[in-house]
Amino acid sequence: MACLKLGSRADVFRKQGQDWYCTTGLPSDITVTVGEQSFHLHKFPLLSKSGLLERCIREKIENGDNSCVIDLSDIPGGAKAFELTAKFCYGVKFEMTASNVVHLRCAAEYLEMTEEIAEGNLIAQTENFLTQTVLRSWKDSIKALHTCDDIIDLAEKLQIVKRCIDSVATRSCTDPDLFGWPVVQYGGPMQSPGGSVLWNGISTGARPRHSSPDWWYDDVSCLSLPLYKKVISAMEYRGINQDIIVGSLNHYAKRRLPGLNRRKSISDVSSCLSISSLTSIPSEEEQKYLLEEIDRLLPFQRGVTSCKLLFGLLRTAIILKASPSCVSNLERRIGMQLDKATLEDLLIPNISESVETLYDVDCVHKILDHFLAMDQETGGASPGLGEDAQMLASPSLMPITMVAKLIDGYLAEVAPDVNLKLPKFRSLAAAIPDYARPIDDGLYRAIDIYLKAHPHLSESEKEELCRVMDCQKLSLEACTHAAQNERLPLRVIVQVLFFEQLQLRSSIAECLMVSENLEGGSRQLIPIISGEQYRPGWPLASRENQALREGMDNMKQRVADLEKECSTMRDEIERLGRSRSTGKGRFSLNMKPQICSTKEAIPTTAMATATASEEKMAVVKGDMTPRLKLSRHKKKLSIEA
Repeated sequence: MACLKLGSRADVFRKQGQDWYCTTGLPSDITVTVGEQSFHLHKFPLLSKSGLLERCIREKIENGDNSCVIDLSDIPGGAKAFELTAKFCYGVKFEMTASNVVHLRCAAEYLEMTEEIAEGNLIAQTENFLTQTVLRSWKDSIKALHTCDDIIDLAEKLQIVKRCIDSVATRSCTDPDLFGWPVVQYGGPMQSPGGSVLWNGISTGARPRHSSPDWWYDDVSCLSLPLYKKVISAMEYRGINQDIIVGSLNHYAKRRLPGLNRRKSISDVSSCLSISSLTSIPSEEEQKYLLEEIDRLLPFQRGVTSCKLLFGLLRTAIILKASPSCVSNLERRIGMQLDKATLEDLLIPNISESVETLYDVDCVHKILDHFLAMDQETGGASPGLGEDAQMLASPSLMPITMVAKLIDGYLAEVAPDVNLKLPKFRSLAAAIPDYARPIDDGLYRAIDIYLKAHPHLSESEKEELCRVMDCQKLSLEACTHAAQNERLPLRVIVQVLFFEQLQLRSSIAECLMVSENLEGGSRQLIPIISGEQYRPGWPLASRENQALREGMDNMKQRVADLEKECSTMRDEIERLGRSRSTGKGRFSLNMKPQICSTKEAIPTTAMATATASEEKMAVVKGDMTPRLKLSRHKKKLSIEA
């Protein structure tokens, strides 16, 4: 740290308790009190340098006050600043540094130590040191700015704060590796063959430093919030990158808000311990004010602030009971980039006394609403359908699909909570648009976990919950599991079985088409390479055809089993309906028309495709038995219908 040595005399000041004495051999004729401390000094050295003290002494003499006691309790910098000022008046040796120059400058202004009173007075000395030395150094500018807190009003009036902030903001945009190296070549310091830095062609032995853009975070974090805000504003005015600004805000918040360090590594723990030993932990009110100010400083732009920081600020705001506007702003910021969040981020603990759930589901629902509103504004509406009734691929579909997957995972995580009510769970599940879920396996898993954790639900409540799920968008594995799931309502199981049959039939048709294409391709190769004994592509095609045939056989067997199971269930439902209608007249066979209507709702093209697929299967296998079995089964279904 730079310093300026002033004065030439040896130190003649000594302290006894709260009193200071000047041991020059002459009795003191003036007493200056600063707070609880008293300085027993002499009039001439003081009035020869200070216009204020000269006026006060003259007034005391004119009023006939022989005691001559002057109170300077409101002097900037307090007793320490007046001690150094008195030493300057007596010509005693002391060092002016970046840590005391601001207090000395303000004290000199207060005491009117101008050039009109004496040449080379304290105002000129402090201004020269501040301008020529302190403001040219990053470290000294930070230290000088840090000392402005307790005298902020006078420091701003004297433009000290502004000059220090300008110096800090300018140097934060500059690479610190270039500080102090006058010889620069090709954009960086010259290096010797051994890698050390050259100074005018002479090796210094120092290795070049490579700093990152966050090299100034620690230094700026020691500033108070008002000064830090001024520094950030000055940096933004100079066009520094928003990512760097957010990184500094993140570093500052983690240093001042202990709640943000909930998840941290061992190195972060040691860093926090060292920081806490230097600075006291602020109170809850101070933390709340700090958090609200950081929320105002964060840029309202998607992707600039990380979700981890935003969720950390949101948790801390909920714990500190920050203002509703602050919490709402953080929820809106998270909603703008919810697709970048993780499941761990969404698990916000619930601290409300009125709600007994483990996690704050309402907060996640608000965040999701903000995301969906933004998605609609940016044109991420429901995609169109092509001729084959398939969703058209769209780049805007990717974020909402990721959010749908994230919410399904969150639902599965909170589903075991016995205090989570059905309307709240169903509302969050239904908030995701249908087009955002390509498959509903994740939603089915969450519903199954909820039904397992809430066995007291009635049949109607279970059906209401399952209406959120689309059985047509379940995979074969999910359909197989759902068909055997006793927790699901019977109507849902029947729908799952029906759509599983459709999926299996369409899969068989696709496999037959692939097999036919492969066989057609092999037949086209025969005349081209006829006459050759060895055909290298045939063994591979034969093995592929054999694997396809085995797979199709398995699929056909599965279809037959499912049809048999569905028929048995239908007979059971009809028999149960007849028994109840004859006994109590209560059950009115509402299920049968639904099953029949579902059966009849099969498109003619789908039935024709399935029939053609099965006929192709029979032709491939060289056997007409599957076709006869299928025709008999269709006749049986038509008779029963």
